Amino acid sequence: MGRTRYTAGQMTSRLTELPGAALRAVWREGYRGEDFRADVMAGLVVGVVALPLAMALAIGVGVPPQYGLYTSIVAGFFIALLGGSRTQVSGPTAAFIVILAPIYASYGLAGLLVSGLMGGVILIAMGLLRLGGLTRFIPHPVTTGFTAGIATVIAAMQIKDLLGLELDGAPAHFFERLVAMWEARATASLDELGIGALTLAILVLTPRLTRRFPAPLIALPAAACVALGGSMVWEGFEVATIASSFETRVGQELYAGIPPLPPLPMWPWEAGGPGGASFELSFGMVRALLGGALAIAMLGAIESLLSAVVADGMARTRHDPDAELIAQGVGNVVAPFFGGIPATGAIARTATNIKSGACSPVAAIVHALTILGAVVVAAPLLGYLPMASLAALLVLVAWNMSEARHFAHIVRVAPRSDVAVLLTCFGLTVAVDMVVGVGVGVVLAAFIFMRRMSEVTEGRLREEEPAAGQPALAPGVMVYAISGPLFFGAAQKAMAALEIVSGEMRAVILELDQVPAMDATGLVALESAVETLREHQCQVALVGCQKQTRELLERAAIAERDGVVIAETSAEALAFFNASDSWSAA
Repeated sequence: MGRTRYTAGQMTSRLTELPGAALRAVWREGYRGEDFRADVMAGLVVGVVALPLAMALAIGVGVPPQYGLYTSIVAGFFIALLGGSRTQVSGPTAAFIVILAPIYASYGLAGLLVSGLMGGVILIAMGLLRLGGLTRFIPHPVTTGFTAGIATVIAAMQIKDLLGLELDGAPAHFFERLVAMWEARATASLDELGIGALTLAILVLTPRLTRRFPAPLIALPAAACVALGGSMVWEGFEVATIASSFETRVGQELYAGIPPLPPLPMWPWEAGGPGGASFELSFGMVRALLGGALAIAMLGAIESLLSAVVADGMARTRHDPDAELIAQGVGNVVAPFFGGIPATGAIARTATNIKSGACSPVAAIVHALTILGAVVVAAPLLGYLPMASLAALLVLVAWNMSEARHFAHIVRVAPRSDVAVLLTCFGLTVAVDMVVGVGVGVVLAAFIFMRRMSEVTEGRLREEEPAAGQPALAPGVMVYAISGPLFFGAAQKAMAALEIVSGEMRAVILELDQVPAMDATGLVALESAVETLREHQCQVALVGCQKQTRELLERAAIAERDGVVIAETSAEALAFFNASDSWSAA
């Protein structure tokens, strides 16, 4: 299995080894000419596939399509260069639409770019703090719920362009947008619907007929030709295209559609606020954008690392999650200075990359250069792409993203508590936003986990028989055995049985050999129980502590209290009680 890290048995890399971990690993293993040729071919294929997706995703956010292309070029290049995954391809993704669209509507392009920049800084900090492995602790119902919710919102947002609706404004809220589209239903166009339906049909049928060519490479040019031909043949036939819907001024030149220029350096905060208004970068504005930046970082981390895991399974490699987070952060910090919106690892493009024969990050770098070449050379041709066709492409992306069958399967077979988490996360993602959906989902899942763990942890109170060779004891010694982690979800339950210990009990042995871990709440519960026993003049022995538990008890200096001892075995504790002056006096 190909690995990003080199040192055998090494659990974590040094910070200096993280940037470019995957590329340097490939180079050390030996990068051959045939590997380069395979990467170039894969990069060309993925670049062609990513070209319409990048434009469609930018339009889904609400920004002109070239900003999606700039994202794929700049962020895609730097993330591949510095990342920890050999085959991952990064760029704008559908999941980001539900986060970025409200930011753009409220704060304009400048606010969107600054949010992405801030999110990139947070991602770098997450990588430096070694948080890459924490995403695996997000429960599956949560990721499935918010992914399906995002897919639902994305699909609903495409109704406008699929039907050619003319809306007064662009409400960012899901239900407000539905109401606005319903009120504008009289403006629907059969021409737009026909082009959108044709595109969707070709996108769905092409993989069933041939897999030699990516479906978007066939569907979008075909739809553009039909739209152009229809406008020439039938009077009144008209569909919106990229060229007719967007125009950009660069210096004194006004371009319809996409400017035939590479990404140019710019200050993100000078891009303009909502509706072209001025944007003032201040502490108050940074504070207002912080919530969106955190959402960008959180979703970017989750989606990138999930995509990297998928890539590992397909290509039989192993990624470095911390290196990948740092690379994602750098890509999102650099991209806004060239007009790029937030980027993350893209599962569909990564899968296409692997299936096309990619074996190193060079393929993703070639993908970025391919898009750059297309922007410079073929920008006028891209302007003929119908808006309805790009909307149809996003509808298919949303359907694939939703994993509807898997969603239904979980609802059908999973425990009711997990189904509740799934549906809650899905509903809040649609009705409110992804941050609330994920946050509430994780909290609910944590409570369910704590309840289940409290059912595993238990304590048993029993009389102790003396071991062979040990002296007999007077009545009054009891053993309380605890099994399971003693943490805040289970501590009170595990210690509850000690409440039956009366003032006649003279010594209690707490067997902790089956306690793998203890947290602060467990320590407090244990200390409280020990204090109660000591108030009844009852001696206490803590027996068989595992490493983490013993270290915690030693830091708490619990054995320094009068009448309390930490022992290795119950026999040792019994010997202590027999030799104790207080016991003899009793």
